[in-house]
Amino acid sequence: MLHDPSLLAGVALILLATLLALFTTFKSRRSGIHISRRRPKTAATSASVVSRLGATAVAAVERRVGKKVSGPFGRDALGGAGLKSSPSEFIVIMLAASIGLAAVGLVLQGPMAALLLAAMGPLGAIALVKFKTSRRLAAFDNQLSDMLMSLSGSLRAGHGIAQSMHSASVEMPAPMGEELARIVNESRVGRPVTDSMAEVGRRMQCEDFEWLSQAIEINREVGGDLASVMDHVAETVRERAQIKGQVRALAAEGKFSAYILIALPFFVALFINLSNPGYMGALTKSPLGWIMIATGMIMMAIGSFWISRMVKIKF
Repeated sequence: MLHDPSLLAGVALILLATLLALFTTFKSRRSGIHISRRRPKTAATSASVVSRLGATAVAAVERRVGKKVSGPFGRDALGGAGLKSSPSEFIVIMLAASIGLAAVGLVLQGPMAALLLAAMGPLGAIALVKFKTSRRLAAFDNQLSDMLMSLSGSLRAGHGIAQSMHSASVEMPAPMGEELARIVNESRVGRPVTDSMAEVGRRMQCEDFEWLSQAIEINREVGGDLASVMDHVAETVRERAQIKGQVRALAAEGKFSAYILIALPFFVALFINLSNPGYMGALTKSPLGWIMIATGMIMMAIGSFWISRMVKIKF
């Protein structure tokens, strides 16, 4: 704990210097618009200093990393998670969260806690993207049967496949409605519907949707009643969804046990550190203690990977 006023003043000066360095680094370039054509500052524009600073930081990050960011913070990953932010905006938010957590850790416990809390920013961002992606994929999978019934009804009413998908995109909620609207928009610019559907199936990791695109393509080549094909596909999808639900229910106990076993050592260490700091301090004051901590983390990683493979069932 930091109780010395001089140390607190030093921490405040370090934070102030960091903010000034970030502001200098992310300072926007001068505008090419002549001063006579610029809008005068009003109360609203002068009051939005934080928003302008954020926009400046986003522009600076975009200049340095480029617009085509790949990886866990790329446009495809954020789009798959249903996040509307651009990669640069998401990176700026993540960096701001890391700096704030590092400042809290530095004031409360010292440099080591600051490093650990700063690392929580990227790790938390990755976990958030993966969590929202899995939620979106599961929602898309659950909405597939209702979407097929809507397509079948529109086809029986005499509409074409493009018009049926447009009607389904209006009726269905996100994420199914968003993906169907993308397929309709791509078909309007000349892309085949089956190609767009296959791409959506691969992006949403839904084999049933890819099979649907193949069924539509085969029906287009050989002819037949497409509405009946939709009914058969919908029945197959419902049976597969029922089997998936049974498998998830049987594996839920193992997953919950895995979460408890993985989180328990960290909560116990945090509780002991808060209740009796000297007891945990013995590990951080000697090389042997750090070796034991590193060994424990390696064993936790191996055990977590092993448990995740045991409770993950592919079907």
